[in-house]
Formats: sequence, structure tokens, C-alpha cells
Amino acid sequence: MSKPHDDKPGEGLRSMRSTTAFRVVNFELYAKPNIVIMSIGLTCFGLALGYIAYMRQKYESMGYYSAIDKDGKEIFEKKKSKWD
Repeated sequence: MSKPHDDKPGEGLRSMRSTTAFRVVNFELYAKPNIVIMSIGLTCFGLALGYIAYMRQKYESMGYYSAIDKDGKEIFEKKKSKWD
């Protein structure tokens, strides 16, 4: 007979019986959320997105536009006048 298991609300997979290998491979399912690490990650992600938006705006204000190369890559080309 197996011993009774106290399940608490909100534990999810932590309350189920599983192997050590499964817990190692799926660590994020068993780790408790850490608000400090999450806020640092969100801040870094927001800064990276802000930098990308800043660089795109900077190139567009200098007269460049985003174009697709024949190889399928995105490149920035200088805007040309039809008079040139």
C-alpha cells in the first residue's frame, strides 16, 4: 500500500510522483517562481527591445529604409530620388 500524499492547492506537478530524470529535464516545472530573477529578466528583455527600436528609428531618420535582398535577408538601403 502506498502512503497517503498531502496535495495542496496550487502545487501542480510538484505534488505528483515522478522520476529524478524527469525533474532534471523539466526543471522549470518544479522550480518556484522568483520575482527578483523574473524582474531582472524582464528588464533586460525590455532594454534589448528598446535598443532595437532605437536603432531602427535612428536608421530611418538618417534616410535609410528596410528592404529585402534577393537572398531574403533584411538590409537597410539609402533612399534614392527618382531624379538620381
